[in-house]
Amino acid sequence: MMGLLCITIISLALTSSAYCEVMTSSTPKRVTAELGENVTLPCRYQTSEMSLFGHLGMRIRWSKLGDDESQEEDVLTSMALHKKTYGSFQDRVFLQNLDSDDASIIITDVSMDDMGKYRCEIISGEEDITEDVILEVERGLADGVVFPYFTHVGRYNMNFDDAVRACENQDAVVATFDQLFEAWKGGLDWCNAGWLSDGTVQYPIRKPREPCGGTNSGPGVRSYGRRDKKIHYFDVFCYASELKGHFYWLVQPEILSFDEAVQACLDDDAEIAKVGHMYAAWKLEGYDRCDAGWLADGSVRYPISRPRKNCSPTEAAVRLVGFPDKSLKSYGVYCFKANQ
Repeated sequence: MMGLLCITIISLALTSSAYCEVMTSSTPKRVTAELGENVTLPCRYQTSEMSLFGHLGMRIRWSKLGDDESQEEDVLTSMALHKKTYGSFQDRVFLQNLDSDDASIIITDVSMDDMGKYRCEIISGEEDITEDVILEVERGLADGVVFPYFTHVGRYNMNFDDAVRACENQDAVVATFDQLFEAWKGGLDWCNAGWLSDGTVQYPIRKPREPCGGTNSGPGVRSYGRRDKKIHYFDVFCYASELKGHFYWLVQPEILSFDEAVQACLDDDAEIAKVGHMYAAWKLEGYDRCDAGWLADGSVRYPISRPRKNCSPTEAAVRLVGFPDKSLKSYGVYCFKANQ
């Protein structure tokens, strides 16, 4: 912790002046989080005098320091009821506010790019406090990812057998309830019902809303129960394991049609990537790219791990552009090269 101690000196001429002494504490605090988790970076007021006034009249500023600490990236500022977040931290960083002494922040859906040193400044005008916190991000023990899927035909067009084939075609399998439940706990919110491996049809809701079962029911995994596998049609939740190969954006001088995209990956000794490959790279490896590209099912998607303007501004997600005309020369391509 660094404290700023201001002392006023009164001279014989009845004038006063002030000087401030900077006090620096020992090494910064260290916090570790797993990829995709929420994490709290601690910072607290240090004197009882400050606590008497709570947040009133004080300014809280969080920033992320560059490697050499000469540059700072704004994360959050707060004064009274006015709060603002910046850049890739917009809408995913919040003050914890456990009590009047608490200036800690919560970072949601942590990505590998969030690693680094953060600085908390509490500015009161009398005694200013600065604390540094180092965030370390680990990939964690997760070995797979759940993702919702529907084909080019449209939503709610697969019976159970169709759903099984659809997931297999994306290098995945139909998810179990336990896998969907863990994904829901990890933040998955999806308003369309999909098949699970036990023949039930369910969907995960984090933010209850009218089009998704109403607001009277709380968050949770909502179920339609077991459905006839032959005659009922829904989407599906697939489960892709960690990649056994390399997922990548193929740098090309020109945009491509679908057939050209397939051939471009073959020419690079790879295959056009599947949806399961993209989700696994995004969720398990923090893959982030704002370029829309063809995938093997004819869809065009792009994976965003660091939300930002024009690239999924509100949340980390795999964004679906759609299933465009395959003859259009409008997109690049994502490829996958399996381990030998």
